[in-house]
Amino acid sequence: MKKLLIINAVGLAEELISDKTPNLKHYYDQHKQYLKPPCPAVTCTSQATLMTGKTPQEHGIVANGWYFRDLAQVWLWRQTNQLIEGEKFWDKIKKQQPDFKTAKMFWWYNMYSTAELSATPRPIYRSDGSKYPGSYTYPATLNDELEKEIGQFPLFDFWGPMTSIKSTQWIADASIQVMNKENPNLCLVYLPHLDYNLQRVGPNHPSIITDMMELDKVIGDLRNCAEKNDYEVIVLSEYGIMEVDNPVHINRALRENGFIQVRMEVGEEHFDAGASRAFAVADHQLAHVYVQNKKDIPKVVKVLERLAGIDEIFVGDERDKVQLNHPRSGEIVCLAKKNSWFTYYYWLNDALAPDYARCVDIHKKPGYDPVELFMIPGGKPKAAWTVLKKKLGFRYLLDVIPLDANLVKGSHGVMTEKECQGPLLISSVALENKEQTLPMEDFSAIVENYFL
Repeated sequence: MKKLLIINAVGLAEELISDKTPNLKHYYDQHKQYLKPPCPAVTCTSQATLMTGKTPQEHGIVANGWYFRDLAQVWLWRQTNQLIEGEKFWDKIKKQQPDFKTAKMFWWYNMYSTAELSATPRPIYRSDGSKYPGSYTYPATLNDELEKEIGQFPLFDFWGPMTSIKSTQWIADASIQVMNKENPNLCLVYLPHLDYNLQRVGPNHPSIITDMMELDKVIGDLRNCAEKNDYEVIVLSEYGIMEVDNPVHINRALRENGFIQVRMEVGEEHFDAGASRAFAVADHQLAHVYVQNKKDIPKVVKVLERLAGIDEIFVGDERDKVQLNHPRSGEIVCLAKKNSWFTYYYWLNDALAPDYARCVDIHKKPGYDPVELFMIPGGKPKAAWTVLKKKLGFRYLLDVIPLDANLVKGSHGVMTEKECQGPLLISSVALENKEQTLPMEDFSAIVENYFL
């Protein structure tokens, strides 16, 4: 039976490949297609589209998170497979090939998946407020086996100001272990490394070549394993990252116009979604604006139209134009201009910001926060002292994240200026679809055709 390794190299674009990345160039020289991402071009939406062949309007992953109306809470980065409304391509293959085995290594929505083998980041939260590195695997014994062979998953290198190649290398090493031992027919591998500095410094910064070389070395390890075990290889990306210089404080505008409610708790302003008439869940270059009373929609639109960084506004059924007319979407969908991105900030005075604003806390923040990739001046000594307090058993708060959205130099979510800046598919095997640009919805069928 055929075997296939699919490597998701986040943020990879054609213009980043060069002679200094020989492993990527090896696949680029054999087969290349541009990918047309869904709207928004963000991790969870793109991956769900790749896995199901459906649009966001059909599979329901309308962003990296959304407002759960029945709970009156904003939740990002959920991990349960059941949130995707659609059959995955490996399930379709398995219907015709019952012995088909899939390994899903750090792709999203990976908890309680139908894949025979899976691993995903899953921090351990203790009752004293401390957080420890960890991963969730199926079967559960897989985590113990991986830790025995390659050590504990380096969570703090996976996201935050300390991100590095270590987490990407660990995921690749874990995938190699699985391919060598379990020999799955299909192995999906997520490599996040490029995402970090592309957002910190932008795609045109000279330091990005170093990140590309580091990523290429990891892909070389996977290439050697694939060739040894007779896997064909597809390398793809979810989106391209563009230079940005304009953070759009969409929730501050809504707050100033009386739509957002906060609660004062221990001297901090905490967002109250259920009590707010309208608010935005900001996710890179897209914002879902939730409006409790439809009568308020025209007033909200007037506020949004005055924000210079917003490019397009879609209301109600107009969301069909971007395939986001889904119950999970906001009543209004906003897309940023190519040089702009949306912050989640809702406070008007930094002194009143909630404690989590200055921490790496992706689950408490009611929107995506790329400023978590930065650290305040003097942050490293402060972080070291905090880690020491943690080891000594004291309570601690690792509040080293700045509140300066102008630090961010790269973002994604809308279509890039040029195809060579956008998501890419390169491969060791020529695929049946010969179009120069492949809609991400068509990728699922390509994988099914390869095996069937």
